[in-house]
Amino acid sequence: MSVQTENRRSVLVEHADLEVLVRVLRDDGYTVVGPSVRDGAIGLVELERAAELPSGWGVEADAGRYRLVRRDDEAAFANSAGPQSWKSFLHPAHERLTTSEWDETGMVFHAEAKPAPRYAFLGVRPCDLVAMGVLDGVLARGAFPDPSYTARRDGVFVVAVNCTEPGTTCFCVSMGGGPKAGAGYDLAMTERLDKTGHRYLVEVGSAAGQRILDLVPHRPADGSDVAEVDADLAEAATRMGRAMPEVDLRRLLADSRESPHWDDVASRCLSCANCTMVCPTCFCTTTEDVSDLTDDHAERWRRWDSCFNLDFSYVHGGEVRPSTGSRYRQWISHKLSTWHDQFGTSGCVGCGRCIAWCPVGIDITAEAAKLADLASLGTEEAGNHD
Repeated sequence: MSVQTENRRSVLVEHADLEVLVRVLRDDGYTVVGPSVRDGAIGLVELERAAELPSGWGVEADAGRYRLVRRDDEAAFANSAGPQSWKSFLHPAHERLTTSEWDETGMVFHAEAKPAPRYAFLGVRPCDLVAMGVLDGVLARGAFPDPSYTARRDGVFVVAVNCTEPGTTCFCVSMGGGPKAGAGYDLAMTERLDKTGHRYLVEVGSAAGQRILDLVPHRPADGSDVAEVDADLAEAATRMGRAMPEVDLRRLLADSRESPHWDDVASRCLSCANCTMVCPTCFCTTTEDVSDLTDDHAERWRRWDSCFNLDFSYVHGGEVRPSTGSRYRQWISHKLSTWHDQFGTSGCVGCGRCIAWCPVGIDITAEAAKLADLASLGTEEAGNHD
């Protein structure tokens, strides 16, 4: 994990020299992962060259809608969050834990001993940088750190990319993050594309970042370069496509447990678990055992699970949350309220993925706003009765 340096400085790197950055990282032993166009979306893949970045592609997203669109320029990072997050690499959707087989002594068990990749993440959005910090709090800094997560997370080289073009489903500002990257990066870039060229203002965030940057062509940035980027980021903060209501979300969800609005949500929600699968902070898993046809070999796998699945809360005698409304209430209440009690922070970073990838277009910001409106009406009615 990177450590911020106190004396940070900014330089300019030409777009063409991203090829050098990728090559330097690969030569240093990193598996470079970054955004690229795959299967009609901008996904995260292993990169061999910077040319694989989604240059010239943008995204149109809304509730239940995501489309790739061609841009009028060759910007590489002017697109909002795709269906994947970096969680896919740090906390994989499927992971083998143990294998077992029979030998002359009986059943022998083997823990999975595959070494963790040494990752360099290129293009981490500020919301996803916050999400990585949230996952750290859950899986790395608790009383029982997850060894698989910590093995993958330790030593990750993070190249963050500040957002100057937020999407219509983005609301990171109202969740206290973005559009400028906070702590946790090794290098942070802001893309600039105008009549003077295609370049990046790069800020160093760690000693490891400085070491890599020294191997990439760059030139000093002057005050006007920094001022222009600051202005772009300040303006981007005013163009978020959505926002959470300006209320105490933690208290709102706690007080809305018996709200009739959950029945309204249940009438629309498919309980498909898409929102939890694309969420960069949802971390729940289950385990399953599989064997071959002879029963001589068995494996234990861990896979992502979701509080929207009916058997997620199953105990002897039945499900704890048998209705769709109760399962949605659990998800949003944990995300916005009780996550604070467990981990000291919100579980939502405002990336908007759950909005775009919900097949029926349920919008977490709209549902929170509706709960706030109902709570306000309830308060007014109580006041009138007084």
